Amino acid sequence: MKDDLLFTEKYRPKKIADCILPQEMKDTFQQFVTDNKIPNLLLTGGPGVGKTTVAMAMLEELNLDYIVINGSNEGRLIDTLRTTITNFASAMSLTGGRKYIIIDEADYTNAESVQPALRNFIEQFSGNCGFILTCNFENKIIRPLHSRMSVVNFKIKASDKPELAKQFMSRVKSILTAEQIESDPKAVAGVITKHFPDYRRVLNEIQRYSSTGKIDAGILSNLMEINLKELMRFLKEKKFDNMEKWVHQNADGDFPHLIQEIWNASKEYVVPQSRPMVVQILDEYQDKYSRAVNMNILMIAMLTQMMVEVDFK
Repeated sequence: MKDDLLFTEKYRPKKIADCILPQEMKDTFQQFVTDNKIPNLLLTGGPGVGKTTVAMAMLEELNLDYIVINGSNEGRLIDTLRTTITNFASAMSLTGGRKYIIIDEADYTNAESVQPALRNFIEQFSGNCGFILTCNFENKIIRPLHSRMSVVNFKIKASDKPELAKQFMSRVKSILTAEQIESDPKAVAGVITKHFPDYRRVLNEIQRYSSTGKIDAGILSNLMEINLKELMRFLKEKKFDNMEKWVHQNADGDFPHLIQEIWNASKEYVVPQSRPMVVQILDEYQDKYSRAVNMNILMIAMLTQMMVEVDFK
């Protein structure tokens, strides 16, 4: 690979026309750009479908000043948010246009402190600053914020998926060509089919699989098996530091996928008497998933419990 930049950042679209979206949704965002009038927005939908990319693309296309605040990292730090937002919104725009604040993963912000404060910020700085919130779980955003924003749901109709998958396949091929990475089209299609419409997950997986300079069916089938075997060894040998490093390198924040893979692997690596304990632990943390702020910490906590309570072969 040419450098260490994440594909998701290096090849993030800079214009709405380059975003892969259902046509009706793309037309809506393009109209905002054409009119040079982007309202306060709440963009909701599953992970990796392009919510943050669309927000940034509109602002980049109009050459507007903006900042991005990650709600999952700063969601409970109300004083930090107040300082960041107030300083940015109060300062004069370098481009002379309206300024915007993107709150990414806003559903992880505290509904009793941060979100009411955001409501006040929206009103206080409405004259020169707009807000775009993204979230996976719309019901975790308080109603007063809903009423102050236009809500766009990134739900993809079944009828739109084939065309979008085709467009994304072309995008991935162009990225692999630019990175001079050999690839088997069937293997690439397999990754897209497995994770679509999570574009971020697909690109992260493609980048990880391409570490050898080539993507083929053998690598795709062997990598997960090798990685899970390594994880199970760390759990068996109670090597916490190694397990933690494994999570950061392999999990990519896709908790449901990890849950399924661990359950499948337990048949081979866990003694039969301990498999009921495995399913209880997985079920417990699957329930915690929707309320978790940091996915990697949730994974590490779950694997730590397995390390302590499960017997491995």
